[in-house]
Amino acid sequence: MKRIKLFLAAIIVAAGFVSCSDNNNDDDIIIEVNPLEGYNMLTKLTANTHSIEIYSEQDQFTIGYNELFFRIKDDAADTYISNAEVSWMPVMHMTEMQHSCPKSSVGVTDDTSVYSGYVVFQMPGNDTEYWEMTFDYSIDGTSYSLTEKIDVLAPVNDKRRVTVFTGSDDVRYVLAMMPLDPQVAVNDFSAMLFKMESMMSFPNVADYAIMIDPRMPSMGNHSSPNNVDLSYDATSQMYNGKLSLTMTGYWKINLKVMDDDDTLLKGEDVTDENEASSLFFEIEF
Repeated sequence: MKRIKLFLAAIIVAAGFVSCSDNNNDDDIIIEVNPLEGYNMLTKLTANTHSIEIYSEQDQFTIGYNELFFRIKDDAADTYISNAEVSWMPVMHMTEMQHSCPKSSVGVTDDTSVYSGYVVFQMPGNDTEYWEMTFDYSIDGTSYSLTEKIDVLAPVNDKRRVTVFTGSDDVRYVLAMMPLDPQVAVNDFSAMLFKMESMMSFPNVADYAIMIDPRMPSMGNHSSPNNVDLSYDATSQMYNGKLSLTMTGYWKINLKVMDDDDTLLKGEDVTDENEASSLFFEIEF
């Protein structure tokens, strides 16, 4: 993932201007620079005399992992608000129920007017079922809330990068592949695992194991060497390993998930009799 560089302002000093009275004055001109220049504004939500501008490297909200950045603008003062206390809650409105999804807490970046976090959408919206995003925030002791509908779409290439499954322990899990720029090489490969505590709570799951077996179905279902299964890293709260891709094309990343007692929760070995696991990601490049 690209690391953003945040700038508070660019200062241009204009010197040597001559006034009508021939006096020399040095003027400092401060030009405000958007610290999210180069990112895509996915939407702007407006209420309470404020606007919340949501940005991403992506060009849309999509199922799977979404790293998001946002700014809160005071529309009346035409300024951005720093160090607000902010929480968020995405909610999917289905025809017969509502549920949330895995998400991080909201953090502040080096530029204190830019807030960040991630959301893992399990499913896209459609004409009758849709996602809403609620922001609750406090500025100088005054609390505000803003809720608006957002459009969450399937990925452009329609490849699976998030999967929802019920484990052998009868717990519902969400497994999401982290963004990957695949290369013909041994790639760093990561995923995040969450469990469904309730319709609105999806905490991170630590210290399990995720086994990977990449295959090319169109090429005799061959695998690749030097893959490393994913193990948990407490600092990033991700499962990290290595994914070997020996050629371009369509790859199915077959998966097995083991709990901290080494009990198989979901997934099967790939064999001559079983061409794929029931749990998998997809990559095509």
